[in-house]
Amino acid sequence: MSETKKPGLNAERLQHLKRVIEEDIKKGLYLGGTIIVARHGKIGFHEAIGHANSERKSPVKKDSVFSLFSVTKSFTNILVLRAIELGQFALTTKVFDIIGEFDGPLRKDVTVFHLLTHSAGLPPVYTPKAGMYIDRLDEMIAAICKLVPGEFAPGTRVDYSPFVNHALLGEMVRRTDPKARSYRKIVEDEILKPLAMKDTSVGVRRDLKKRHLVPDFRGNAAINHLGHSDLGPNGAFEEEYAEMPWVGIVSTASDMFRLAEMLRRLGELDGARILSPTICKIARQNWTGDKPNEVYKRLCIDHGWPIIPAYLGLGFPLRGEAIGNHLYGTLTSPNTFGGYGAGTTIYWVDPELDLTFVGLCTGVMNSADNYLRWRRLSDIAVSAAI
Repeated sequence: MSETKKPGLNAERLQHLKRVIEEDIKKGLYLGGTIIVARHGKIGFHEAIGHANSERKSPVKKDSVFSLFSVTKSFTNILVLRAIELGQFALTTKVFDIIGEFDGPLRKDVTVFHLLTHSAGLPPVYTPKAGMYIDRLDEMIAAICKLVPGEFAPGTRVDYSPFVNHALLGEMVRRTDPKARSYRKIVEDEILKPLAMKDTSVGVRRDLKKRHLVPDFRGNAAINHLGHSDLGPNGAFEEEYAEMPWVGIVSTASDMFRLAEMLRRLGELDGARILSPTICKIARQNWTGDKPNEVYKRLCIDHGWPIIPAYLGLGFPLRGEAIGNHLYGTLTSPNTFGGYGAGTTIYWVDPELDLTFVGLCTGVMNSADNYLRWRRLSDIAVSAAI
């Protein structure tokens, strides 16, 4: 990275951020985490705070490896955008044209654009069927095609898809790959190696297992996440060879910072060009208009919060114009974009402030508390920009 500008971050506000996180951990809101705040590509804050697990005997470290949960979707988004640029398929390509088993009423009209913008009209399910192993992509695609129906006409509403959309997108990338590689190999070759993300893998690579912080759902899991090795109710997150394009990547805060920086720099980092500036700019535009995210809308209704539009780009959630309890805070610029995972993980980039934030935490929080946590910490991080 060849940025020459000074970080432009207030040290006192960053220390306040650390103290707030420490206080949260003491209250038992979550266990610990690793946080990075950077400006103009230069890190001004990189701290590992709190505990690696519920026993509170092992500390989180800067090189701790976290399960990213739905931040994994950002990697799949990048591969999809790359495939579009290379002509493997287009935003207008129907899923059925590549995955012929995905046919039937309503489903046959679902396009890549619908999947990326969570407007495919498919139910927001976490698994095709309760009790299934979820760590093998081929099995999940077969189950989706057999068991997950279309519910609404594509494009008519926005329902965040925890699982189905990005399983299908990952499979479309795999089936159209000129080299006939697996999803895992495509991620390694086209993202991890060029960006020197050495501590990131699809599934828990063997050499990362000792540093991997096994997820503690603290009773906040919507389903069990079963893997073929039968390692427990959430064993899929410990599988070495898991291929789950929606939740299955592990990484460190430092590596996630590199991914975020590539996106901040419009597709390039340290001479490695992953995406074009053109598609990066298109991907961070609002493509869902004023439609709400029906899943988040229910959360807002239940807690008396303002209902705001979904503000979805091509796979990347945006902060948008409206003020609400957004994970990126209330002080970030409207065009701030990034990704987040269930109750633990987040990254965002504010192009206007030229500010990058990465937060990987242990101890899954429920959705409402997680929104309030990241809203608060994001606002504090923004207040450090000077």
